[in-house]
Amino acid sequence: MHATVWGCRGSIASPGPETVRYGGNTACVEVRPEHGPLIVLDAGTGIRRLGINCDLEGVREIHLVLTHLHLDHVEGLGFFSPLWGGEVTLHIWGPSSPVEGLADRIAHYLSPPLFPVELKDIPGTISFHDVPEDEWKIGSVRLRAQPIAHPGPTVGYRIEEDGHSLAYLPDHEPALAGHFGARAPEWISGFSLAAHADVLVHDAQFTEGEYPAKIGWGHSSVAHAVDFARRTEASRLVLFHHDPARSDEDLDRLGQHAQELWGERGNSPAVAFEGMRIEL
Repeated sequence: MHATVWGCRGSIASPGPETVRYGGNTACVEVRPEHGPLIVLDAGTGIRRLGINCDLEGVREIHLVLTHLHLDHVEGLGFFSPLWGGEVTLHIWGPSSPVEGLADRIAHYLSPPLFPVELKDIPGTISFHDVPEDEWKIGSVRLRAQPIAHPGPTVGYRIEEDGHSLAYLPDHEPALAGHFGARAPEWISGFSLAAHADVLVHDAQFTEGEYPAKIGWGHSSVAHAVDFARRTEASRLVLFHHDPARSDEDLDRLGQHAQELWGERGNSPAVAFEGMRIEL
């Protein structure tokens, strides 16, 4: 299994000369299992390039797994090319809501005036699924979802194949209830998803200086991401959901800071960038 990052920016896409190296597209990660269908994590603007570039020959189904429905995680969906053909069935998974079903919530975006075509008129074959409370399988991959600390119905994911695991928590604020270093694991948001993961892709939108003014926004500082990875004993940390105001040079500095905080553990934290390939 391997993963490819197609978008790692948070809040809003930020293309421009200052974001060339890390990229300006919002959240989208492709997961290619050894056996079974393509899995896509979130449908930010990066999913457009994924649809253009991925080889769909012989592909009959794709599973799009959404963490939540904030616009930066779904705004690329209408531009995902498999949506407009009849050859591929697109399964869309997302957190349940007590108010509306997943299809109805997606239809709020894929309808005028926000989008020129209504969901019901899109020619592709789409199947909607609330993520189950228990583990489920897609091909050879086992997935588990769990609600995590972020405004609105939001889940993180753990994806496993052949004993290797990827934890994906792109919008997450485990420090919302205060410092979690001394808390028992069951009281730490997202702990079981990330515990002993081979790779943890985690929100790191803020600096420590910025975070006090952003408490409750649903995002982490770089220090919180490092602390969370160390507390869960994840082997590798990938910093994700970059603030749209961060330039490439800013992200270089944040990556260096994360490595200093990580210390001598090995497998120093990496800053996600478009085109990054993550092997498991």
